[in-house]
Amino acid sequence: MSFAAPQFLLLLPIWVVLGWRFHRLELQRPLRLLLLLLLTLLLCDPQIVLKSGETDLWVLFDRSRSAQNLVDASESEWRTLLERSRPGENHRLHLLDYAAEVTPLGNAETAIYPGNRDQTRTDHALLETLARMDPDRHNRILLFTDGYSTEPLTGASAKLIDSAVTLDYRLVRAPESTDYQVADLSMPERVQLGEPFLVDVQIGGTVDGTVPLEIFRSELRLHEGTVTVKDGVGRFRFSDRINEPGGHRYRVAISPLEDAHVGNNSKERWIEVTAGPRLLLITGYRDDPIASVLRAQGFELTVVEDPPSLDPGALTGVKAVILNNVPAYELPGDFLGALPFYVSEQGGGLLMAGGPRSFGSGGYCESAVDPLLPVSMELKSEHRKLGVAMAIVMDRSGSMAMTTPDGHTKMQLANEGAARSVELLGAMDAVTVFAVDSQAHQIAPLLNVGTSRGELSDRIRRIESMGGGIFVYEGLEAAWKVLRTAPLGQRHVILFTDAADSEEPGDYAKLIEEMRANGATLSVIGMGTRGDPDAALLEDIAKRGEGRIFFTEVAGELPNLFAQETVTVARSSFVEDSTGAKTTGRWQELARRDADWLPEVDGYNLSYLREGDEAALVSTDTYTAPLVAFGRRGIGRTAAVSFPLGGDFSEKTRSWSQYGDFLQTLTRWLMGNEVPSGLGLRHRLDGSQWTLDLLYESDPWESRLSTSPPRVVLQSGYRDGRRHELTWQRLAPGHYSMTTSLEEGTPIRAALQIGGAALPIGPVVVSSGAEWRFKKERLAELRETARASGGGELTDLAKAWRGPTDPGFEPIFLPLAVAAFFLFLLEALITRSGWRPPSIDLATFAGRRQRSAPDLASVAPAIDSASVAPAPDGISPSPAASTPPAVGADTRKSRFRRAKKGL
Repeated sequence: MSFAAPQFLLLLPIWVVLGWRFHRLELQRPLRLLLLLLLTLLLCDPQIVLKSGETDLWVLFDRSRSAQNLVDASESEWRTLLERSRPGENHRLHLLDYAAEVTPLGNAETAIYPGNRDQTRTDHALLETLARMDPDRHNRILLFTDGYSTEPLTGASAKLIDSAVTLDYRLVRAPESTDYQVADLSMPERVQLGEPFLVDVQIGGTVDGTVPLEIFRSELRLHEGTVTVKDGVGRFRFSDRINEPGGHRYRVAISPLEDAHVGNNSKERWIEVTAGPRLLLITGYRDDPIASVLRAQGFELTVVEDPPSLDPGALTGVKAVILNNVPAYELPGDFLGALPFYVSEQGGGLLMAGGPRSFGSGGYCESAVDPLLPVSMELKSEHRKLGVAMAIVMDRSGSMAMTTPDGHTKMQLANEGAARSVELLGAMDAVTVFAVDSQAHQIAPLLNVGTSRGELSDRIRRIESMGGGIFVYEGLEAAWKVLRTAPLGQRHVILFTDAADSEEPGDYAKLIEEMRANGATLSVIGMGTRGDPDAALLEDIAKRGEGRIFFTEVAGELPNLFAQETVTVARSSFVEDSTGAKTTGRWQELARRDADWLPEVDGYNLSYLREGDEAALVSTDTYTAPLVAFGRRGIGRTAAVSFPLGGDFSEKTRSWSQYGDFLQTLTRWLMGNEVPSGLGLRHRLDGSQWTLDLLYESDPWESRLSTSPPRVVLQSGYRDGRRHELTWQRLAPGHYSMTTSLEEGTPIRAALQIGGAALPIGPVVVSSGAEWRFKKERLAELRETARASGGGELTDLAKAWRGPTDPGFEPIFLPLAVAAFFLFLLEALITRSGWRPPSIDLATFAGRRQRSAPDLASVAPAIDSASVAPAPDGISPSPAASTPPAVGADTRKSRFRRAKKGL
């Protein structure tokens, strides 16, 4: 303990003198004496030491891509200098690596940073380091970095000051070199349909020069030219207007001849074009009758007849999506994968209409849409009429040995997909499997699935990549030789191959023509994209084989693609016969009264109602299948109309008098609840840090949000389904805010959910190359944060261990003041009540201890007053010898009564 004002200790002798001189103050009483001591301590301002004298030095090494090589080159030297300058063994050195995450540095000099190097999250690293510290010790932070964080240093400064932790830094710099970058792409977050807006592109450079520039909107090139960089800055501005609602992606790219860092040569942003509530109709028909009917009812409608052109931005501003006889394989994987979040979290609606290329026949079973629909599409075994002989031809070339992010190879995932196909086939089906490189290797002959399911799955899962390429013709020819003699009525080939490495197609056209002449079909699953070198070949193979073509860059989707194809071939059915229909009465849950239903339909997709959902109309055949079904998913709504609403097999439906009213009622229900007024959203992206602000009118939203706070759910990516809920921070009345860090190149979508409705947000994406932006504002933030904490740039590492300016004392004035206050109350109580502790006669106590014999008065015989000799004449008896007069009982009682009366 120490005293901030020790001069007040001089009061102690003064209290002694006052107590000795003025007895009536009774300062010798214990409580008064203790109270004076406490008051004296309070005046001295006592403080206790909270922290030990030793220091913990936390060293953070920037392992991001922009600083990795610079830090690695000098790390060993820095560690040696810090160890040598350590004051003593009790001073501890902590080493941490950071980029997107913070990890302890391994002891081995060859330890490799395991995290994501595409971001420099300095603010996050400082906050996590503070959380690791021992609060009972002095702590310092030393940062080795290039100074260019990908997020603002907004949270660390106040925390460093509150924790009394000093931040020092050592900047690492690369030699000056020629580098150009897309410094900024500026445009509004949201515009109205057809509204002109300004796009501002800023190019930065370390030297002056002319840089080639390209600007894209989605896949459309808007501009190709050059921009001049002068004094380190070049700008290109243009105005644009968009007449199509939804989300649209802009991308800027430069291609300088001499450039040190190519990672900062592109940038992208999304803009939302709003046009009020609308519907998105994705159709397989020209002049879809649904479009004309809904427009006549007053609905805003966007019609898409080219499904491969869709992207998740098409869902922006859409209240409901209608899939009308469009197969799953024609929809891009990102768009299909975005639908579950759109429905369950953003409150969108989804309607699937029947047709020969819809539901299970369209490959939707086991797809991302499958769990959204109120019907199950997988045909029950007892309803199947034909068996299938299937040949699976699998690419086992060298490219299949590549490892995916989840740790599996492409070959392993393809094997799992083929095994899944076997699991979905019925007991009447048969399968043969070939693995192909430069020749076809039969893994399993044509075996009955019912008796050999386990054996087939085991053989498939043991296929390994053996190198080389895939000879497509060899694989198809071997498969057809086996299927040609198969006794089953339906024969089908699934070809899995790399879209960038499919060699030796041979005379595939003649081979496929023979297969089709004998009733066999062929589908292709391509690993890659439609832009790969051999994609056109694979598309032609699938087209000639009258099957389906799938492309995917995500190897983890392969099992689902195999499952979709298998169900489409073997376990789906479109009933082409006219079938009666009957109501269940459940339509009144959507409308005020039951509909005047059509008596029969021309055909329908056979499916089964899911548990928990409702069917308003069912078939009258032996299946009693749902024809109109509906349900809820999250806060969104879905419906399935199993009979066609356009094209073939829809004549009775389109002539139905209630056709328009039926579509209108179902569509309005799918569009869900309107978001109440009085709410506003604003979001901004600063580096990799995304901030979302909720603004609302205090009345009546203040009371509503206090009992039912809003939820913000965020999804990263389109297909993997990673979702998490964010936490709000109330900044002021009518203003909530939240901040999170986004992954580079990974788009996010979010939803603000309030009272069963939702405000959708996004897509938002951090451009690739954020790590290479080198914003000078970040360097200035680092300097200011270090200065505010009491640190700064450190050139001499020996000073990294310097002691703290504040030794870490904590005043204890408050607990002493509280103790003095209660002591004062106790003393006042005792003084006013007149209570005294039992007194001790010290003289009597001492006299008794000096005696070694019993008291004479207790053992000597009583002396009679008559036996006492009279005193000599002239001498009066001593006072001690006189006997006090006896006081009678009546007198004592009289005194007691007077005392009670206060006399």
